[in-house]
Amino acid sequence: MKNNPAPYLEFRRVGTALATGLFLLASAATAMAAGKNTEPPRIKPGVSAVGNYLAGRHAQASRDMSAALTYLNAALTALPDAPDLQRRTFILLVIEGRIDEALPLARDLLKKNPKAPIANLTLAVEALIKGNHEEVVKRFDDGSDRGLNSFTGPMLEAWSLAGNNKSDAAIQTLGKLSGNESTQGLHDVHVALLRDFLGDAGTPESYADLAKKKLTGSFRIVQHMGRFHERQGNRDKARNIYDQFRADLPGTTLLDVADARLKSGKKPEKILRTAKDGAAEALFSIANSLRRQRARETALVLARLALHLRQDFPIAQILVADILDEDERYAEANTIYAAINKASPFRASAEMNLGNNLDQMGQTEEAIAVFRSLANNRAHDPQPMTLLGNLLRRHERWDEAIKAYTEAISRVGILEKRHWRMLYARGIALERAKRWRDAENDFQKALEFEPEQPFVLNYLGYSWIDQGLHLDKAQGMIRRAVELRPNDGYIIDSLGWGYYRLGKYEAAVKELERAIQIRPEDPIINDHLGDAYWRVGRALEARFQWQRSLSLKPEKDVISKIEKKLQDGMGEAEILKAPIANPKTPENGKAPPVLKKI
Repeated sequence: MKNNPAPYLEFRRVGTALATGLFLLASAATAMAAGKNTEPPRIKPGVSAVGNYLAGRHAQASRDMSAALTYLNAALTALPDAPDLQRRTFILLVIEGRIDEALPLARDLLKKNPKAPIANLTLAVEALIKGNHEEVVKRFDDGSDRGLNSFTGPMLEAWSLAGNNKSDAAIQTLGKLSGNESTQGLHDVHVALLRDFLGDAGTPESYADLAKKKLTGSFRIVQHMGRFHERQGNRDKARNIYDQFRADLPGTTLLDVADARLKSGKKPEKILRTAKDGAAEALFSIANSLRRQRARETALVLARLALHLRQDFPIAQILVADILDEDERYAEANTIYAAINKASPFRASAEMNLGNNLDQMGQTEEAIAVFRSLANNRAHDPQPMTLLGNLLRRHERWDEAIKAYTEAISRVGILEKRHWRMLYARGIALERAKRWRDAENDFQKALEFEPEQPFVLNYLGYSWIDQGLHLDKAQGMIRRAVELRPNDGYIIDSLGWGYYRLGKYEAAVKELERAIQIRPEDPIINDHLGDAYWRVGRALEARFQWQRSLSLKPEKDVISKIEKKLQDGMGEAEILKAPIANPKTPENGKAPPVLKKI
């Protein structure tokens, strides 16, 4: 089976397009407001406290956080001393970024449990905003600096001290994170950032130390280092830092702002201008790490607190919005994306994500308009057209997708190894548009760049088998794809279907049964297994698999064929005995005859 290409065709979300004008985001916001599921109905809580609590839990599980808070707040009004209800409502308020509403609950929680970590952290953030250093330190005394606060606490204390120009004390406080493998990198990075913030003479040495320890792979650290050297007048050193990052991430647009600044000769401001900025940076660093460890809820708490410290903080806004994306809260995520500063290097990523979310919300034409506008404003950048092609491909608008991919490829100029995905994507669209000769060329070119790419091996091999072409070579390609991805149900299905087309039905059953164990929800694999069962005399099981395939809602042309098999069974098999030459594609661009259409 041609594997589902969607997961492998989405390109890196961060740094995939340029910033456009305010008009684009205003239009997108209008489209969001007009679209479905963007304005939740107004919720009125009931009279039962228990009922409201249960309704709040259900709404939270359904990711309707606004309704959840409405119900939980109503329950809390009736049961103000219920500790679990208090804690749950407090955490949800922080997760939703409603920090001011969460503060009274934080104080109430600490009366019952003085060591409650997130309550202490939230109040420490509020104290830092007010410049109350003594309270920041006090919040982490008496054992409340354990767990999460064992590393957030020293960070907030250090940045609070830095805000009072107590540089030695700030560096000393960060020392609590040194010597521990899990926090050493955090310590080293923030020592450099603290020194940069304070104008310390040791800043160049600290940044050089990060490079020696290979801690400069993050764009955020590259930003800090590069801008420091720009401010010092070391433009060549800054350019070298940016070029190294570009070499590690070819095609990135994250450096567009820095490139324009270097060209103009204008020196940048410090990224961290206040102690609050530094503390926000620290909380973001920890949140980003926790997200990579799949601690999403805690990551969201810290990211929201970072934004409470610093509202105009694009990278933290991106993090919050991306987590909302994962929860399919697309309209809320888009509100955040639209608010990101248009001068930020992260604006590009925000606008790309906004377009993708509009499509997820059913506003496909609005999404297409976003991508086309981006492409028009960035004539040399292939990414907007690539992502537009992906969107059109998802909606089976093959001819339009082909045009978008072709434009993206033309913007690249000389194709390199890393561009195999673009050829693969266009090849899929060409094959679905029945332009087989062109599709085959793209797949083969992709394999020249990546000879061991399992998705291309599988797609081309399956297409050849389905058309009765190059059967031995095709089976070898698919076997190699299975070796490279032994747990991919789609590719194993291709192998089994190849055996079926060659009349090796027992071998086909073996592989297709393996595929169905991995992808039991796929209608095509169920249909294939039904055909194989029929050929080995297992008619009852064949009919079961066909019925199962119908229940999984296959495409319309498949439905009619399965219904006919259920009624009449299967006739004589069309077995491909040997490879046949690839017939010349007609001038009208249609594909050669296909013996069995899936």
